[in-house]
Amino acid sequence: IKDSKFGEKMADSILYKNLDGKYLTIKDLVKEEEAAKADSTETEDKTEDTASAEEKKDESSDANKEPEKTTIFYVTDEVQQSQYINLFREEGKNAVILKHNIDAPFISHLEMKNDKIKFQRIDADLTEDFVEATDEAELKETTDSLTEIFRKALGNDKLDVKVEKMKNENISSMITLSEESRRMQDMMKMYSMNGMDMGMFGGGETLVLNANNKLVQYIFEHKDSENVPMFCEQLYDLAMIAHKTLNPDEMTKFIARSNEILELLAEK
Repeated sequence: IKDSKFGEKMADSILYKNLDGKYLTIKDLVKEEEAAKADSTETEDKTEDTASAEEKKDESSDANKEPEKTTIFYVTDEVQQSQYINLFREEGKNAVILKHNIDAPFISHLEMKNDKIKFQRIDADLTEDFVEATDEAELKETTDSLTEIFRKALGNDKLDVKVEKMKNENISSMITLSEESRRMQDMMKMYSMNGMDMGMFGGGETLVLNANNKLVQYIFEHKDSENVPMFCEQLYDLAMIAHKTLNPDEMTKFIARSNEILELLAEK
């Protein structure tokens, strides 16, 4: 990073390990992502019936825009982020493993040197590969209702809630955090060694609820049930566990709540 000349000579020789255990150069990774994107675009084109003349005109006007960057996805913890990794595998996508402290500043350095690529952790957002195409108006009522229910149950009126129809109906909830917010938090944490409160660097996460999941559907349809607040807390914690480590107090509450839910099941 500090020696620019050495960095330029080694740039094409550095190997990145992906989820399959293969070692690839940055050029190999870009080629794979571009090939996958081309296949996806070709499939979408075949499913479209016709394109109006006005749409074609809009496309031609977009030709002057800056070229889209190639996104290289990465993971930092294969165990904690296993839920997101499974989603990637289901859609035939891959990611590189970057779990060392030096990796964060290193990928920022690479992005500065190459403006055609960007790195993004796999839990930064849900791409269109993982969700069904839906009209925003179709989910508005569900989103508004679930947002109100979860904010009330969690006692957080600023909670950011997003509802999607995910292809995998077994996933009830997930947490996403934009790459920009994560890097800012990581940078601030690096300078918090003087005793600053680490909790002040949290926040900014979005709770993503799966409208195709039966438990989420139950909460939407039985919002006045006495057990719904407990289910909301459990879904939030389950999503958060796959995102980051719970603090001791949160983990204690999660375990106690899990036992309470098991007792409810045992009584039936």
